[in-house]
Amino acid sequence: MSNLELPPEVERFYSETIDESERLSIAADGRLELIRTQELLRRYLPPAPAKILDVGGGPGAHARWLVADGYEVDLVDPIARHVEQASRICRSSVGDARHLNAADHTYDVVLLLGPLYHLPDPADRRQALAEAHRVVSPGGLVAAAAINHYASLFEHAALAHLHTERMQASISEILRTAVYDGNRGFTLAYFHRAEELADELRRSGLAGVTVFGIEGPAWALLKAVEQRDPVALDDALFKSSLTAARLAEPYPELLAASSHLLAIGMAH
Repeated sequence: MSNLELPPEVERFYSETIDESERLSIAADGRLELIRTQELLRRYLPPAPAKILDVGGGPGAHARWLVADGYEVDLVDPIARHVEQASRICRSSVGDARHLNAADHTYDVVLLLGPLYHLPDPADRRQALAEAHRVVSPGGLVAAAAINHYASLFEHAALAHLHTERMQASISEILRTAVYDGNRGFTLAYFHRAEELADELRRSGLAGVTVFGIEGPAWALLKAVEQRDPVALDDALFKSSLTAARLAEPYPELLAASSHLLAIGMAH
């Protein structure tokens, strides 16, 4: 991916296979991810109307609430379908996290809440983070999300898939290499460990890096209940899972239990 081209399997996945605009609003674990991302970012965001660049912002799920909070948001995404959807929310353009068109020190905040998911080459991740650091103002905020290294293990156990020989082989390969090849189901993806994500942000020049587990340790329980009996997924179970995510925050050993990680750092 170092040639700054989006792999065709990633483009097909987001253009044709799934509607990313629904992911954070329909499934219980997606709603948990959205709520937790909101509350974590709101702790760190400067007051509105600060300027935010939402890199890889998809159809604008996060841009929507940021605009509602009073922020000035620009969104960049490599998928034309996403940019068209996001254009109803904020200024949006097709672009690549590894080669941003923005001038140096243009934004108060740069969000990468998706690009690192699909950059298995470390050089590409370094370039995306370097670009984020370049376009954020000194003292500004950079926040980057990643898929947790163990997410596929928890997910497919919850979905009752893991006992099959094919799935065991697939998940074992992800755990060994941290990469999913995108041949079936999900698309090409990279799975971070928390300490690895923090180190990547620090190496890009960001300071005071903190990593959070977004969904906490009970997200796979939500997924399992919703899969087997959606009616049983009541408000109390969702609230309990959200509370578990909040209670787990002070304990770094529980970072590995989340589906996604969020790292936040400051530019010098």
